[in-house]
Amino acid sequence: MTVLSVRGLGKVFGSGELAVTALDNVNLDVQAGELVALLGPSGSGKTTLLLCVSLILDPTAGAIEINGKDIYRDGRISIDVRRFRRENVGFIFQAHNLIPFLSALDNVALAMQLNGVGKRESRKRARELLDYLEISHRAEYMPANLSGGEQQRVAIGRALANEPPLIFADEPTASLDTGRGMKVMELLKRVAREKNSAIIAVTHDMRMIAGFDTLYHMDDGRLTRTDAEAVGALAPPH
Repeated sequence: MTVLSVRGLGKVFGSGELAVTALDNVNLDVQAGELVALLGPSGSGKTTLLLCVSLILDPTAGAIEINGKDIYRDGRISIDVRRFRRENVGFIFQAHNLIPFLSALDNVALAMQLNGVGKRESRKRARELLDYLEISHRAEYMPANLSGGEQQRVAIGRALANEPPLIFADEPTASLDTGRGMKVMELLKRVAREKNSAIIAVTHDMRMIAGFDTLYHMDDGRLTRTDAEAVGALAPPH
């Protein structure tokens, strides 16, 4: 099942002589249960693509469908964007962005509460998610008392809280050492398979390439499908 379909997506910042094309006729299909990497140099458009697909930034051309629903087409947004994001998209960031004065459990529960789930039910489901992610023994800890890898697991739990069909991860392993980064990649793959979520991850982390199902490379706003051998040839020499 195709979770995300993007056709001819464009994004231009500025106008006239100052116009900068950040996305240039991007086409992309992602299936349920697929783990996709977006690779490419800084400034190539990777994060802009995630922000446009989630309608945090307005595209300037093209079409976006999520779960078969037409959400954007050539300047027309046909949904309640905030509600649609809460119900259909999960976000995982390099910086985790956990609320510092809430426990790990309450950081995950809050995402459900914002979607109308009661406090008791949301905390119950949050604990189940943390158990699934093998971090429930830290449920009552504040983010400052968690390691980087533990914080990232809580962030993944928050992204999963409302069972979204689509999850975006922006540099999810960049701040972790190789061992912790591999564990996060294994976890993302497990989530994709067992929760049937489509996961798209922006990454510069060549250590993690083998964990992805599909690789795409971005350069100057253009997206092309690639493979591990081609990515290796593009990597800078040590």
